[in-house]
Amino acid sequence: MKVGLFFGSFNPIHIGHMVLANYMLEFTDLERIWFVVSPHNPLKNKNTLLDEKQRLHLVNLAIGDNNKLKASNIEFKLPQPSYTINTLTYLKEKYPQHQFALIMGADNLQSFHKWKNFEEILKYHQLYVYPRPNSDGGKLKEHEKVKWVNAPLMEISSTLIRQAIKDKKDMRYFMPEEAWQYAKEMHFYKK
Repeated sequence: MKVGLFFGSFNPIHIGHMVLANYMLEFTDLERIWFVVSPHNPLKNKNTLLDEKQRLHLVNLAIGDNNKLKASNIEFKLPQPSYTINTLTYLKEKYPQHQFALIMGADNLQSFHKWKNFEEILKYHQLYVYPRPNSDGGKLKEHEKVKWVNAPLMEISSTLIRQAIKDKKDMRYFMPEEAWQYAKEMHFYKK
C-alpha cells in the first residue's frame, strides 16, 4: 500500500490540512494518508504548542470515520528532536508491506537540502509537493523523486487560527467541526 506521510504540528489541525489530504487521496496514487503529529518541531517555539496528545486527539476528531486517513503518534515514541530520516527508518521496519512517500509544501522542498540525510530520504521515498505562496521549490524542484501535485493553494495557517481565537474571534469554519467544538469546550488557544 502506498501511504502519504503528512508531517506537522497540527497546532491546531485546520481545513487546509484536510483539503490537502483529501486532494492527495483523490488526485494521486496515494492510497492512505497518515497525519504524523510531531511532538516538537525543533524550528518551532514549544511554548506555543498545545500538548501533543491533545493535538493528536484533535486530528482524530477531524478525521472522524474516514478509514483512508490516520492520525499517527509514531514520533511520540522516538528520540527528540524528531528527524524525518529516523521516523522513516522506523516506519519501514515496522510496516515493510507499505511504501511511504512524504507530503510537503513547496516551501519545505526549498529547504529540504538542509534536512538530516536528505539524500537518503530521496533515495527511497517520493516527495509529493503542493504549491505554497511565494515558493517555487528551490533547487530540488526538478528531482526525479519530486512529484508536483497541483492541489489548491491554501493560505490558512494554524498561527492565524491561534491568534484569532486568542482575540476572541469565531473560527468555527476554519477547523473541522468536531475538532473546533472540542477546542472550544477545552478553551484551547484562548491565552
